[in-house]
Amino acid sequence: MKVKEMQVKYRDDGNGQIEGYASTFIRQPDSYGDVVKQGAFAKTLAERWNGGKGIPFLWAHKMDDLKAFIGTAEAEEDEKGLHFVATFDDTEEAQKVRQLYKDGRLRKFSFAYEVKDEGSVTLEDGTKANELRELELFEISAVTVPANEDASVVDVKAAEPEVKSGARNSKKDADRISQAIALLKEVLGEIEDPEEDETEETDDAKEEPKANEDATSKELDVLNARKDALLSIIKNMEE
Repeated sequence: MKVKEMQVKYRDDGNGQIEGYASTFIRQPDSYGDVVKQGAFAKTLAERWNGGKGIPFLWAHKMDDLKAFIGTAEAEEDEKGLHFVATFDDTEEAQKVRQLYKDGRLRKFSFAYEVKDEGSVTLEDGTKANELRELELFEISAVTVPANEDASVVDVKAAEPEVKSGARNSKKDADRISQAIALLKEVLGEIEDPEEDETEETDDAKEEPKANEDATSKELDVLNARKDALLSIIKNMEE
């Protein structure tokens, strides 16, 4: 059995999933001198994995360690490569791996396989490579070091609901968020720098009862609470 590693990219939402490519069909040899032919996974996905469902998602190919089973993947071939979506298990180990992808400390994938058909091929630039034409897929893994730098993460989805990071859905969304942040900062500025009362203080005003001071103190507490809430909202929107 052999393994190959692929680079990944990131996105986040509330479903505890990760999406990416475990293999790509680029005609450039990886660190093993291999290229993968489009269609190499078709048979194994159809026969071994029921159309691409239920593929083990592991940490670092540790098939003999139950704690290393961190999720389940579904996969299919497209024009780029072996595209998959893996759902993380609700375990400490699985959620730690998910967090590492979210933080950007993990950026790679790998897959374990057995070669069923291969052969020598000359690429367009004259480079000779070993072409993998049919592969038996055993699992997809989260790893640290890739063999093929081209494979990328499409999407990482977090376990926490309502928390998103990574690229926005569109420029329109980004513009709306920028406008909202600007408005919030404007309101925050008014709270921090209220207009001064230009009315001259009279002797009667100086002698107002302590109850008015208590009321003013309560108003300041409310303003500070609103200020903290706005700062928190702005921070979340800017992330």
